[in-house]
Amino acid sequence: MSGRPGLAALAVLARGGEVLLVRRRNPPDAGLWGYPGGRVEPGEGIGACAVRELAEETGVAAEAGALLALVEVVRPDHHFVLAAVLCAHAGGVPAAADDALEAGWIALEDVRSGRVACSRHVAEIARLAAAAPGPAPMLADLG
Repeated sequence: MSGRPGLAALAVLARGGEVLLVRRRNPPDAGLWGYPGGRVEPGEGIGACAVRELAEETGVAAEAGALLALVEVVRPDHHFVLAAVLCAHAGGVPAAADDALEAGWIALEDVRSGRVACSRHVAEIARLAAAAPGPAPMLADLG
């Protein structure tokens, strides 16, 4: 591992007992379900990244809200900090694109019980999203 930790954003959408997830095409979590997301580009805010990655991977539009959680992933070959952003659905029907094999609304109970094979921390973030009152605004100073 070399360099600094990478920063990535996850788009978390919850509605009526479901969360929007994608099944990953690429390692390290190929075949597992997780939140749409990816690297934050230079000059891009975390919320903007979450919304962009959501659109790229699912075709769904959303508005970024509050930061739900930070997940630190440290492996021998990489180190990332994942910012889980609660988002409000603004339109669109999930369809897999980019590096997603599948995309769809998955029942929280299936995530919590393990009936759906998910990346680590997906269930914990789903619990936080389900308990959140709604996507409060994310404050950013982007210069």
